[in-house]
Amino acid sequence: MTNNPNVDAVLKRDRMIVLAGLAAIVLFAAIYTVNMALTYGGVPATMLRHHDAAGHGGDSFLNLFVMWAVMQVAMMSPTAVPMLLMHTKVARYHHPGRSPLIPTTLFFLGYVLVWAAFSAFFAFAQMLMQSTALLSPRLASASPWLAGGILIAAGLFQFSRLKEACLSHCRSPVTYFMFEWRQGHRGALRMGLKHGVHCVGCCWILMALLFVAGVMNLLWMALITAFVLIEKAMPRGELIGRLGGVGMLVWGVSLIVIAWV
Repeated sequence: MTNNPNVDAVLKRDRMIVLAGLAAIVLFAAIYTVNMALTYGGVPATMLRHHDAAGHGGDSFLNLFVMWAVMQVAMMSPTAVPMLLMHTKVARYHHPGRSPLIPTTLFFLGYVLVWAAFSAFFAFAQMLMQSTALLSPRLASASPWLAGGILIAAGLFQFSRLKEACLSHCRSPVTYFMFEWRQGHRGALRMGLKHGVHCVGCCWILMALLFVAGVMNLLWMALITAFVLIEKAMPRGELIGRLGGVGMLVWGVSLIVIAWV
C-alpha cells in the first residue's frame, strides 16, 4: 500500500471493480456448467444423442468445445485472481490518470483465449475416447487402465521441471510483471496470452483428471479448482501439489493393480 490515501482509495476501487466483473463471469460460466451437469444427470443432451454415433453427429465437436471452454472459465478464472489484481495495480501505477480496467480486461482475455484453444484439444480427446468406447455414457473412464494411466501421468507431472517452472511463474505475480511488463493494450493482451501458456503448462493434465470420475462431475471440478488455487496462492502450495501428486500415483497404481489381478 502507499501512504497516499487518494491513491489507496483508487486502487481499492479498481480491485473491487475487477473482482466484481470476474465474479460475474465466473458465476455465468458456473451456472452454465452446473445446468449442463444437472439437467441430464451429468450427460448433456447432445452428448446422449451422439454417444452411440461415436461423437460424429453434426455439431458435436462444437458442443464439446463450448462445454470445455465455458468449464475452463468457471474453473480456472478464480485461480488467476492474484495475477489480475497485480496487473490492475501495476497498470494504475504506470498510468495514474488512466483507468486500468481495459488493459486488465485484455490481459484476462488473453488468458482465456489460451485456455479456449486448449479446450479444443480436450474436446477432440473426448470425441476420440467416445469413439473407442473408452468413456461410459456418463463421460467417465470405462477402463481402469485409462483411469490409472491418467492418474499416474498426472502424479508424475507434479514432480516435473515443467510443472515447477510454470507453477513458479503463477506463484510470482510481482516477478512476472517486473520482467515481462508490456505497455499498451496490445502489451496487455500479449502478457495475458503468455500467462495463459504458463497456466496451461502448469495445470493441463489436472484437467484430464475429469476423464477419471466424469467430465461433468461437479464435485471433481470443485476439487480440481481448489487444488489449483492452493498450489498457486497458498503458502507452501508447491508442497501441497507434490503431496497431491503422491496421492494420484498411489490411486493410479492401485487401479491398475486391481485390473491386473
